[in-house]
Amino acid sequence: MVHAVVATAYGGPEVLSLIDVDPGAPGPGQVLLAVHAAGVNPTDWKTYTGAYGTDAARLPLRLGSEAAGTVLAIGPDVDDVSVGDEVIAYRAPGAYAEQLIVRAANTVPKPPSLSWEKAGGLLLAGSTAMHAVTATRVGTGDTVLVHGASGGVGSMVVQIARSRGARVIGTAGRANHEYVMDLGATPVVYGPGLADRVRAAAGGVVDAAIDTVGTNEALDVSVAVVHDRKRIATIAGFAHGAALQVQVLGNGPGADPGTEIRNAARRKLVDLVVAGRLDVRIAATYRLADAARAHRAGLAGQANGKMILLP
Repeated sequence: MVHAVVATAYGGPEVLSLIDVDPGAPGPGQVLLAVHAAGVNPTDWKTYTGAYGTDAARLPLRLGSEAAGTVLAIGPDVDDVSVGDEVIAYRAPGAYAEQLIVRAANTVPKPPSLSWEKAGGLLLAGSTAMHAVTATRVGTGDTVLVHGASGGVGSMVVQIARSRGARVIGTAGRANHEYVMDLGATPVVYGPGLADRVRAAAGGVVDAAIDTVGTNEALDVSVAVVHDRKRIATIAGFAHGAALQVQVLGNGPGADPGTEIRNAARRKLVDLVVAGRLDVRIAATYRLADAARAHRAGLAGQANGKMILLP
């Protein structure tokens, strides 16, 4: 038996518990991982706070979607992963655990230069960011507006856009402006007058916009400063984004999941890390038993970058 985090009811972080589970044996196409780090993401708390429904039949809910660890065992029909390999896994349902079974196809080798903590937080936010940057066709010479540039996904969007030769303007609270500048973006504070501040920072045309926060302000300003709505995307403002006829990406109603782009992003993200063009900024690390504390910090918007759970 090993420890795993579950939500025993719907509500706030107080419903999270650490329980004993049997990880089982890997089946065809699967591997068993010893998890060394698991990324914390907003989708994790949305699972039990009611954002995705409150079906009691689904309880208790295993949490987590991404992990990094060492392969303990492989199932039949696994040819490109071996016992002892260090890998990064996404999609990895139930990643808040000491051991986890995942599809071998959902893993990529972990570079030796990448820490377990950074590896555990790379792929979900990174693949989401890659989807948004790809969908908005960001390239050399573009000026891109990124809403929520200091967040887990936003910081990845900034770096990936920069790696493609774009200039980035990022919205953030004043306390996070130094952090946004360190990522390589020009920070602007959100709030009344945002469109004018963006135009002033751009000093010309804003070619694309990516919204990672989902506020009406972010989307309204995006359509005000970007001429082509096909080059505006949101990963959070599903209803308002659809009404404005911009690209809606992710797991929301009517959104484009971008499955092929996100799956292909795994190796591209690792390559960017190895090349020194992408860094996983770690906000804080917590033990599995402290998952509720990590979620409270996330819900309060207290984290710049990624929060990571360690066994």
